[in-house]
Amino acid sequence: MARNHSKESHATRRGGIPLAVAIAVAILGVLGILIVDHGPWNKPQVKTAVVVNSTTGDSARDAGATVMPTEPKQRLEPDAPGPKPVQPANPAAPAQDF
Repeated sequence: MARNHSKESHATRRGGIPLAVAIAVAILGVLGILIVDHGPWNKPQVKTAVVVNSTTGDSARDAGATVMPTEPKQRLEPDAPGPKPVQPANPAAPAQDF
């Protein structure tokens, strides 16, 4: 005959191996992140004054690129093509005298 499990207490069940594996993976993940971010190989790098004061243009010229200035923007935008609106979008309310 089959055993009736519905009457057994669910409190006796335990997380067991899957819970232990999940906790171990979480702990190893956090430790891995800490080691990678704060390891002895991750130290600030000292740069010389020449490297610090160079610009993007200087680097591009050193690589053999031609650096050209951009065209200046026009101060006023030209009129938009197409018909002009006949009425304003929000007409002013008429004045009322009382």
